[in-house]
Amino acid sequence: MRRQRKAKIVATLGPASADQKSIQALFEAGADVFRFNFSHGSHADHQQRYDIVRAVEQAVGRPIAILADLQGPKLRIGQFADGKIELQAGQEFTLDRDPAPGNNQRVCLPHAELFAVIAGGQSLLLDDGKVRLEVLSCDGQSIHTRVVNSGSLSDRKGVNVPDAVLPIPALTEKDKRDLKFALELGVDWIALSFVQRPEDVLEARALIGDRASILSKLEKPAALDQLDAIVQVSDAIMVARGDLGVELPPERVPGVQKRILRVCRQHGKPIVIATQMLESMITSPVPTRAETSDVASAIYDGADAVMLSAESASGAYPVPAVAMMDRIITEVERDPLYQNMLDAQHEAPLPTRGDAICSALRDVTRIIGAKATVTYTSSGYTSLRAARERPMAPILSITPKLATARRLALVWGVHSTISDQVHNESEMVTAACLTAVKEGFAKTGDQIAITAGMPFGQSGSTNLLRLAEIWPQ
Repeated sequence: MRRQRKAKIVATLGPASADQKSIQALFEAGADVFRFNFSHGSHADHQQRYDIVRAVEQAVGRPIAILADLQGPKLRIGQFADGKIELQAGQEFTLDRDPAPGNNQRVCLPHAELFAVIAGGQSLLLDDGKVRLEVLSCDGQSIHTRVVNSGSLSDRKGVNVPDAVLPIPALTEKDKRDLKFALELGVDWIALSFVQRPEDVLEARALIGDRASILSKLEKPAALDQLDAIVQVSDAIMVARGDLGVELPPERVPGVQKRILRVCRQHGKPIVIATQMLESMITSPVPTRAETSDVASAIYDGADAVMLSAESASGAYPVPAVAMMDRIITEVERDPLYQNMLDAQHEAPLPTRGDAICSALRDVTRIIGAKATVTYTSSGYTSLRAARERPMAPILSITPKLATARRLALVWGVHSTISDQVHNESEMVTAACLTAVKEGFAKTGDQIAITAGMPFGQSGSTNLLRLAEIWPQ
């Protein structure tokens, strides 16, 4: 099944999309990647969904990527004696290390490591930013604050610290258990939450190795200070606008999203735009016009993928939400302005053989009107470099490795297929022509552009560009 669009759709699975009929319907509606949210559900739930996705993959004959999204550290206050309190703007309020139930003057903050990095003048955000506290002082045992805006506060609400790099590892003990399970399942991507520094990604890489690719979620302002370094050590990036929008002023989020997009394009790393994209479709069969424009803007900006969260996991209209996302992307990509915008955003190639070949590939496909850009790849490197160029012709990726084909399902413009390993250039051209016809990209008389690395099977060796004409079969 070939998609008639280049940007991809990530759909989160959950109670509203847990059975085979629902998951197959989501795929047929346009989902390319299925996200398993390890903040919810048991390992048994995820095992069942994994088996269903792989059964759907077998039935449709197209590689499907599975993304395991780890929860990450969650900072929360303790409990209150009465379960809930009311705070008034201007009053003082203390967070301390005393585990006793709180009241409207104080509450426990059971995260000892925070007391070493919080200082006067910083802010604390409680309950997704509904209550803002201005820090007056911190003595290592108590954080004394002034309430900035009135509001209610109940047990175990979340705490955000936007003004400090927190000395907390991105992987909690729960995350490590979930990671071990996800890798044993055979997921293709690991989404790493709470990334603040490149070291967070490298820590995960040491545990994951090459068993899965790493998608770093940017949801902390601290990550923006080392954005370039984080992008370089990650395999892909997610703009997690929900948490990012809590810790940043809302008016800054669009600009930050575009900045992250630019850096990812420079480095040729896939980028996913996530959170509240079609939020109203959790309860409504149609999105708001503002949501439609939001999704379209991400596509015009060159995002590799857009993601649905609760819309597909627990909403009332999971399949219509995916179908709507598919229609929005398709409509944008039909607009002549879309290719003009991609061309305007085009980044200069990096000084490598792979980038030189793929840059030439982009020009060649445009000049000769090639019907497909065929990439031979073992590791996925050649297809990723081709996608960085955003060529006009779709990218038909051929690989002997199923794991590589699945991971590339996240990448802009890539239609991934499995083929036997080729041994020479003649076999490569023949297989490329046959695959292009079989997958519906070309017919007799059409031209295709082929790129690969020689010797075949050697990662990162893109050094060959070949043109071919489809002859009668």
